[in-house]
Amino acid sequence: MLAKLMSLLLLGIVRFLTGSQARWYGCPPKAEQRIYFANHQSHADMVLIWAALPEELRSITRPIAAKDYWTKTPFRQWITTAVFNAVYVDRQAAPARPPAAEPVGVLGALAQAAAEADTAMAGGPDPSPDTPPRPPRPEELRAALPESDPLAPLVRALESGDSIVIFPEGTRGHGDEPQPFKSGLYKLAQMFPQVVLVPAWINNVQRVMPKGEVVPVPILCSVTFGAPIALEPGEERRPFLDRARRSVIALREV
Repeated sequence: MLAKLMSLLLLGIVRFLTGSQARWYGCPPKAEQRIYFANHQSHADMVLIWAALPEELRSITRPIAAKDYWTKTPFRQWITTAVFNAVYVDRQAAPARPPAAEPVGVLGALAQAAAEADTAMAGGPDPSPDTPPRPPRPEELRAALPESDPLAPLVRALESGDSIVIFPEGTRGHGDEPQPFKSGLYKLAQMFPQVVLVPAWINNVQRVMPKGEVVPVPILCSVTFGAPIALEPGEERRPFLDRARRSVIALREV
């Protein structure tokens, strides 16, 4: 009950200070599983997108919150947990590296080559097939993700059927355009090809809560949601991330 009252109070405050206008330019506000990805210039970004979504989407969408910032005080932790239902991400965590393969050695390599030659002569499969190996399936990618990986909490949220809001820059930018996107969005698109990827542009929120300031300033803000994109078959990481970034920047002038 307390969380519900706080939610209504916070929604009123945010909309009074910012206007919190949602502009659905490229897709309707549909209750389907989505990954909203947006530019990032303030800790208030998470709150603004939360307030801009209609109630039916807000209840099924979980924003991503930096654990080191949003758990500094008991109140911050309570509000991100009870009100926003946020997913905490540890920005200091590093993905676990797979163990290095042990060297085979000259004798081992010769023995392996001889065994492959014997197999081929016996009518077995060609040891060097022309067809490329099968790419891993989404469920295999999810199963192989270490629990210590920063993406693990996001994967669990998506596996449970929630939508999420992420900021692919990884940290707040200060320029007119977002910084290059990091690989998280690409990995999530690989692991959840059925989830709709929706770009969003957050306008003016950095002026409401500038870095280092405590008291917000009333400024009219908006969130523009664009047309969904999808990871194309065989598309490499950097071309996809650059295309995703361009889809966010394109909404700035809409």
